[in-house]
This record gives sequence, C-alpha cells and structure tokens, in this order.
Amino acid sequence: MGSGEQRREPSPGRRGEGQLKGSRCALVPPPARAAQKPAAHPRLAEPERGSGNSGRMVSIALEVTCSFVTWLFLYACCCCWNRGRSYEWSCRLVTLLHGVIVTCLSGYAVLLDGPWPLTHAGSPNTALQIHVLSLTLGYFIFDLGWCLYFQTEGDLMLLHHMLSICGMIMVLGLGKSATEVNAVVFVSEITNPLLQTRWFLREMGCYHTPLGDIVDFFFVSLFLVLRIGGGALIMYAMVTSPDPSWLLKAGGLAMYLVSLGFMVEICRFVRRKMMKKNISWTRLRSGNAPVKTNGHLTAH
Repeated sequence: MGSGEQRREPSPGRRGEGQLKGSRCALVPPPARAAQKPAAHPRLAEPERGSGNSGRMVSIALEVTCSFVTWLFLYACCCCWNRGRSYEWSCRLVTLLHGVIVTCLSGYAVLLDGPWPLTHAGSPNTALQIHVLSLTLGYFIFDLGWCLYFQTEGDLMLLHHMLSICGMIMVLGLGKSATEVNAVVFVSEITNPLLQTRWFLREMGCYHTPLGDIVDFFFVSLFLVLRIGGGALIMYAMVTSPDPSWLLKAGGLAMYLVSLGFMVEICRFVRRKMMKKNISWTRLRSGNAPVKTNGHLTAH
C-alpha cells in the first residue's frame, strides 16, 4: 500500500468518536446548573472560613478595642468637665449617650436594614450588625470594669453585664445569630435613656414632679411591652429555630430570666410608688377639704 491510500482512508477511531459525540449531542441534554439556595435576605452572606475568618476576627477585635477606648476617653472627658460632680454622674452621662446611640443603630438594623429576627434567627451576621455589637461590646466591657471597681451595682446587674459580654463575643466569633442578639440589644437599651433620666432628675431634685411621673410611666411601659413581651417573642424564635447554637440559646434564656428579675424589682417599685401616691392624695384631701360643723366651716 502507498502512503496516499492510507491518508484517503478515514480513521475508524476518529469516525467513531465523531459519531459518539454526535449521538451525545443529540440524546443527552446539556447539564443543568446546580440549584442554588435562594438567599433569604440580600444582605446575608455565609461566614468566612480559614484565613479570611482569622482576618475577620482581628478586624472585629480592633473594632471592639477602639470602642472600649472611645467610651473610656468620653468618661475621662466627662470627669474633667464635671469636677464638682461624682464619678457616677460622669459614668451615667456616658451610659446615657451609649443608650441613645445604640438604640438608634440597633433599631435601624432590626426594623429597616433587616433581616427580621423572628424569622431569620441564626442567620449570618451583616456588616451593620457587627458594627453595632462591636460598639456595644466595648461599652459593656468598660461599664463592667467601672461597676466592679466602684462596687455600685448588685449581683443581678453584674450577671446581666457578664451574660451580655459572653453572648456578643460568641456571636461575633461564630459569624451568625447577630440578628436576634441585635434585637435583644434594641429592646433592652431602649429603656436605658429613661432609666438614666430618672437618676439625673433625682440628683437634681426634680424627680418628684410631673416630669418624673412621665418618665416613670414610659420607662415601665416600654420595659414591660418591649423587654418582656418583645423579648419573649425573640427568645421563642431563637429556641425553636435549628440554626442558633445551643449554648447561645441557653445564654438567651438566662438573659431573659435576668430581665424577669428586673421586672420583679420594677413591679415592687411601682407598688411602693402607688402606695405613696395614694397616701399623699389621702392626706391632701383630708387636709384641704373643708369640714362642716353645726353648719359652719371648721377653722384651719
């Protein structure tokens, strides 16, 4: 045979391969794309792993440290500006400022930015949630140190601070469940500015006025409706969801028990105040009401 004849004969292997490819194109449909799980919320993202996770933790640690230094610096400034006042006055000014800022930020994250904590418990942390919790964590570390140094708070408040710190550290470390923890921060801190206002009114001698009664009314109402009622809904969503960690669920239940302890103290306070109001009103009526004796008014 000549080399030309070999070139004219078609290659069986190539011809069979061509037919096989043709049959595959005709019979086998193109591979379908893997189904992707729809994101429940556009701002959610899976937590980073590996080196990215360590870098994220370093960034969060720096943010918490900056928050702690900032609150400590503000406290030092308040002490310098209020030399004639007590250290507690300056600390409560910082607490009031923190309460206003964090209430606004956490409220925006819960109500507007999302995701909704009652339906997305255990979801990955968003950037805004991380910033809010880092800011709050730095403050709680500062305030816990101040309370331990000056020994001004009871065991219930110290337990509240330690549970809050541990919960926020866990959430920031896991990279998820900031949705429900941020909601707990919102319902807890929304009453804090009113609580500090009560203290300042008492220190300035303006507590036993209609303004003090108004502050007490809104403080008790918001505490019962949001911290107790709203907190119960958040705890139910957290406990029934399979995504949050069991340790975080246990910490959330412990925090809610602390809130119930605060509620008992508030109910006792309301009872004492109502009794005092009732006694003062009774004395006022008996002292000012004119009494008739034999058709004449008694002399006062």
